[in-house]
This record gives sequence, structure tokens and C-alpha cells, in this order.
Amino acid sequence: ASKLPVSLVDVQRAAELIGPYIHRTPVMSSACLDGLAGRSLLFKCELLQKTGSFKARGLLNGAFAAKARGIGTVVTHSSGNAGQALAWAASRAGMQAVVVVPRSAPAIKKAAIAGYGAEIVVCEVETQ
Repeated sequence: ASKLPVSLVDVQRAAELIGPYIHRTPVMSSACLDGLAGRSLLFKCELLQKTGSFKARGLLNGAFAAKARGIGTVVTHSSGNAGQALAWAASRAGMQAVVVVPRSAPAIKKAAIAGYGAEIVVCEVETQ
């Protein structure tokens, strides 16, 4: 038995669950960067993933898990990628999403979050 909180079987189940909804993103290499690093490097191109980041994977799995527990709304605070991914994931899971967004967040990020169907709550940024 694994001492880790997440087992290989958990990861395999998650992959099976979210597989129909996400892109299988490529792994790329670069001879130039390999030469600079002195070793072989591989790059997982998650910018090609739904919502433009790897966050869609985990948040979709989390949204499905929340829905299975009877939760109907998910909430996050984000100025961009996580908010977009949660909004997208919630819509795929048939849930509502609320994203608290700093007033200073880029308009394009706010538009993407709203475009995926989330309710946006704008907050002030505090600096101390």
C-alpha cells in the first residue's frame, strides 16, 4: 500500500474520468536547449490544454469529485488561469462557479472567466 495520499490507481481513475474533456497535449524537445543544458529536456505543452494551462486537468477532476459529494457550486480566488479553469471545469461538471477576481486583473482574463460561465465577484487588492 502506498504511503502517499494519492495512489497510482487514483491518478489512473482521474485520467479516465477527465480524458473525454481534455486535450492530449504533446511533449516536445529542443536540440538547441538540450545543447545548452547538456542533457535531454522534454517540454509538456500545456499551453495547448483547454483554458491554456495544466490547471484544467486538476480542477476538472476536483469539480467531478465535488459534484459526486453533492456540492453544486465551486468558488475560487484568481486573477486568471485558475479562475478560467475552474469556470470551464464547473460548466463541464454541470455546476455553478464563482470566481473572486481582483479589480486589477486583466480585462481579457475576466472576460474568459465570464465566458466559461462563472459568476465574477470583484474584490479590492490590499497591500501591506
